[in-house]
Amino acid sequence: MHQTRGRPEDGRARLRPPLRAGAPRIRRRQQRVRPVPAHRAHRESAVPVLLRRHRHRWQAADRRDVRPPEQRAHHHQERHHNSARRARQQERRWLVVRRVRGAPRRGWQQTIQSQGLVYGVPARDAAGRPRPYWDESVHYEFDMDEILALESQVELLHSMCLDAVDQIILTERYRDFGLPEWSWEPIAESWRRRDPHVYGRFDLRYDGRRPPKLLEYNADTPTSLLEAAIVQWHWLTDSYPGGDQWNSLHEQLVDRWKVLRDILPGAQLHFSWSGADSSGEDNVTTAYMQETAAEAGFDTVALPIEEVGFDSELERFVDLAEAPIEAIFKLYPWEWALDDDFGKRVVSSLPQTMWIEPLWKTLLSNKSILAVLWEMYPGHPNLLPAYIDAPHELTEYIRKPKLGREGANMTIVGAGLETATGGVYGEEGYIYQLLDPLPLFDDMRPVIGAWIVGDSAAGMGIRESAGPITDDGSAFIPHRIITE
Repeated sequence: MHQTRGRPEDGRARLRPPLRAGAPRIRRRQQRVRPVPAHRAHRESAVPVLLRRHRHRWQAADRRDVRPPEQRAHHHQERHHNSARRARQQERRWLVVRRVRGAPRRGWQQTIQSQGLVYGVPARDAAGRPRPYWDESVHYEFDMDEILALESQVELLHSMCLDAVDQIILTERYRDFGLPEWSWEPIAESWRRRDPHVYGRFDLRYDGRRPPKLLEYNADTPTSLLEAAIVQWHWLTDSYPGGDQWNSLHEQLVDRWKVLRDILPGAQLHFSWSGADSSGEDNVTTAYMQETAAEAGFDTVALPIEEVGFDSELERFVDLAEAPIEAIFKLYPWEWALDDDFGKRVVSSLPQTMWIEPLWKTLLSNKSILAVLWEMYPGHPNLLPAYIDAPHELTEYIRKPKLGREGANMTIVGAGLETATGGVYGEEGYIYQLLDPLPLFDDMRPVIGAWIVGDSAAGMGIRESAGPITDDGSAFIPHRIITE
């Protein structure tokens, strides 16, 4: 049941989305945690030209491909074959990704806290000992060819995902995603309107010897953003002055919000997160996104999503000052919203109130998208075989809940890695993906988190864990590009 507050006599009520199972009820902070102090120096503008060139791939209209279907199909088939050829060429090469040890900066704990990294549970090393969540005693090194190849393949994966959304909506394949039937048509309408999107994160298996393999797409509520955009950049400039990094996240986020100023209604943009998150990560991530939007020229307002109100007389959402909400960024998963009456009001408010990320992204954040991609692009070098609700011919696989998060409720079968994790997910069904174990570097297993902003690759962050499943015990590790 929702908790409500307000004045019944004036028709206004404060609608609270339910807390998730096991989520603590915490007292809302009176002051929002700011990820980066106002006095901090802006990042250097001399970002490598290589990493600045992919901007405004879709300009203000955020346009769709309007070519006839047969031309689109031929174009994407050609891109698929070209990508496969490039990936095979890359596979024949030996690239230099490596894990390097080094001395942490003096006072690094205070430094990262001043940059906003005030969260993160302790991680674990290969021996099971605690280690910092942010661990700069090691870093990963890549050569420029690797980064160029990763950048190209990440953008191709994103393009393939958009084509998959189009196919899902065309064939009305919502049932495979475990979504409530009442949401199907609004999802389709959100896609047809091309409701604007901002960012997402691909999780990739990558060892430098083979093309990256897509593990999942965090397209709705990706976190570890501040670490990737700000904290590791300052680590680079402090530790390797003049060094290079695949990281134009901050600049591209600001540019993306500038594009959306011509699309979203009004000049005010609200930002919300779940107050049920006791770690502070959602709060800080949202605050950082708010900062990038403010830098792009938006007037911004922040409030927990539990404090978003609904005016039943005006039939629209309002903030704590009873001002109408015309556009709002929410770090709150669509699948949670669609699970109750809060989501029904959110969906019915579209497009009068524009929600970011958009409703159509609920298809991309669902792991069923992995099976759809494999059906559409069988044998693609950046994909792993994946199926819905049964392993089919797979004898070694990982079973993932369609709506799972943080490595919960996963089961590994085969390769001597048999393991299972607990959690509250799985009622919605599972997908089965070929088991391609994460590579080992000094007994640790890294996952590449490759970022998309708009429709352009924007950088990466690396999390590594001791076990075969990346969970909330993983550590964030910075990286740099070797250019000499």
